Order: sequence, then C-alpha cells, then structure tokens
Amino acid sequence: MAFKYAIALTGGIATGKSTVASLLALNGMRVIDADTISHEILDASCEWVRENFGDEFVDGSKVNRAKLGQLIFSNSEAKKKLEEFLHPKIRAEIERRSKKQDSFKFPYLIDIPLFFENSAYDIKESVVVYVPKDIQLERFMKRNGYPKEESLRRIESQMDIEEKRKRATWVIDNSKDLKHLQRECEEFVDKIKAKYLEKK
Repeated sequence: MAFKYAIALTGGIATGKSTVASLLALNGMRVIDADTISHEILDASCEWVRENFGDEFVDGSKVNRAKLGQLIFSNSEAKKKLEEFLHPKIRAEIERRSKKQDSFKFPYLIDIPLFFENSAYDIKESVVVYVPKDIQLERFMKRNGYPKEESLRRIESQMDIEEKRKRATWVIDNSKDLKHLQRECEEFVDKIKAKYLEKK
C-alpha cells in the first residue's frame, strides 16, 4: 500500500510549485517530484518518442521537451498518446518511492502538477501553491516568453487555480515576495509537524 503518509503538492503552471518544493525540503520535508520522474522516463524513452513523433523531437539522447511541448499543447491526439505511454510508468515509479517514504512513518510530499485533473492518486490530503490568475499569467509570460494567447491556452489546459484552492487541505500563498513565501512554507511545515505529533 503506497501513499499512507503522502500529501499531494500541487498548483498551476507558474504558481511557484518548484520554489515551494525547494523551500519545504529546506525545512525538512521530504519531496517526491513527479516532474523530475517524468523527465527521467521521457529521456529514457527517446527512441519511443522518435518512432512515434519523429526525429525532430529528439536531440542526441535527450527528448527536445520544448518542441514536444508545442506539439502536445496543440494536438490532443499526440497529447493522449504521450500521456497513455508515460503516466503508467510515472505512477509505478512514484509508488515505488512512496512505499520507501512510508516506511519512515512521517508525512512527506509528492509534487504532482495534475493531481486534481487526473484523480489518479489515492492521496487524502493536499496543499496547493496559490497565486491569483492575473499574477499567474504575468509570471508565466515572463518566465517562458510566450505571447499572451499561447500562455492563456496553456494555463487554461489545467483546472482553474481557484477551484484547486477550494479543494485543497492547505493553501500556500505565493502572491507576494519571497520572504512572505518562506514564512508561508515554514508555517505549513509547523502545522504538519503539530498535526502529526498530535496523532502519535
């Protein structure tokens, strides 16, 4: 049985999930990162990508993720094909790492970008990294250099951030500066520790 002590860490594109994951790790939380796992599996599957999508999506022994991303976001058939190939592999690896973390009998985080969209994981508690949509759009455009329309399309391919906020057990607010975010992360870790020690 995996996920016994797991808490899903999720958010939207450009809400600052990676930063939060790093800050929580600095505060002593262990984090399993689904994105890192998917990158590892994707690179290990570059022959599959070449056969299914073409040579132009592979550079040497690595998948050209930017190019593949453009295809996936504009072609639902390609997106479905890739997800059906990747998701079971990603899930199996997350489960394997989760069982290892469960053996420590203490809460840990699994960073799952599409936790609410896919409902694929039987994890009871979740924490959402939240920023209002206008800030999300602004940060995404700044970070990725995409025009507004393309940025909106990518953001809207996920569940609305306000809906995620409603569904979450906890919310970490990332709408201000880094100092504020650090405080939010410290408070969240304190809550987890307090809640867990109560149970013991």
